[in-house]
Amino acid sequence: MKVQRHGTVACVALTAALALSACGVDSNDTGATVAAVWKINCATGTLNAQGSSAQKNAMDEWRKNYQQQCSGATINYEPSGSGAGVQAFISGTADFAGSDTALTSAQQPQANARCGGNPAINLPMVVGPIAVAYNLSGVDNLQLKPQTLAGIFGGSITQWDDDAIKADNPGASLPSETIQTVHRSDESGTTGNFTNYLTAAAGSSWTFGAGQAWKAPGGTGSKGSDGVAQSVSSTDGSIGYMELSFAENAGLNMAKIQNGAGQFQELTPEAASKTIEGAQVTGSGNNLPLTINYTTNTAGAYPIVLVTYEIACSAGGPAGKTPLIKGFLDYTASGEGQGVLNGLGYAPLPGSLQPRVQAAANSIS
Repeated sequence: MKVQRHGTVACVALTAALALSACGVDSNDTGATVAAVWKINCATGTLNAQGSSAQKNAMDEWRKNYQQQCSGATINYEPSGSGAGVQAFISGTADFAGSDTALTSAQQPQANARCGGNPAINLPMVVGPIAVAYNLSGVDNLQLKPQTLAGIFGGSITQWDDDAIKADNPGASLPSETIQTVHRSDESGTTGNFTNYLTAAAGSSWTFGAGQAWKAPGGTGSKGSDGVAQSVSSTDGSIGYMELSFAENAGLNMAKIQNGAGQFQELTPEAASKTIEGAQVTGSGNNLPLTINYTTNTAGAYPIVLVTYEIACSAGGPAGKTPLIKGFLDYTASGEGQGVLNGLGYAPLPGSLQPRVQAAANSIS
């Protein structure tokens, strides 16, 4: 969607597949779509934010677009990682943080204190599909059940022609070759969400729990999703997990994953959005942390997804910066901001959630 430099931006009808609401949603309305013209909320000053590397490409595009339209605004974002971003926000060195997980019960009081006793809010902003990408000569249409995926990354399935992989891929010619798994060597929200998925969907086939640090034995660790993508790209017989954009940039094949409806689903932004449609908001008011149903039985849903949040003060934020934080996050949550994600390897927020996030951003004071 092309961004205009001045004035208003006309609300463009987005495709039904993206499930986005119209841009003109009143800040007090959490569900209705309004056929209106959406106006960007410009403010001046400088923001310094940091956190999730998974949302870096989205944040770069958003910063560029907002700064082009809003003269006098400068927004800096350091992809330091979710944990570092949250700690920087709590300590007051980041004006807002990006994180692949919502604030924990231990972090929430600390974040509230940083906001002068006002609630810190979790705003889901980017849907990041997690690709299971592979490099296997002669195989370009791999499909895997969650139990098979757990066996591969857990080390109980070690050959590409294992009976379990054959059963998932009838008629495929699978080589008698050792599987080389690649995982993140650094703690990451991507690992956390991938292991959350395996824990929920694979049942007893996955025995290593969930968490941001990789716990299963064996395999090769690589730093960052770019490192995992590079390792898979350079190693025949390998398989790894990474955000969709990194798999696309590396030109890797991506496995179809069986969802709760029994379908082997190709990874597309639309399929990822369908999983988020079924996520449950577990916060109250304008605090919107989500619980993802990794075993969704929604037809056409791709089940391995992460949501990255922007964490900000609902009130009592950094002095003099509230108008710019509010204006920028209103833009990122708008139909205009969400509309750019599809071309960047992400998925937009579904229409059931996008207006609620934008209303929460508009409530910042």
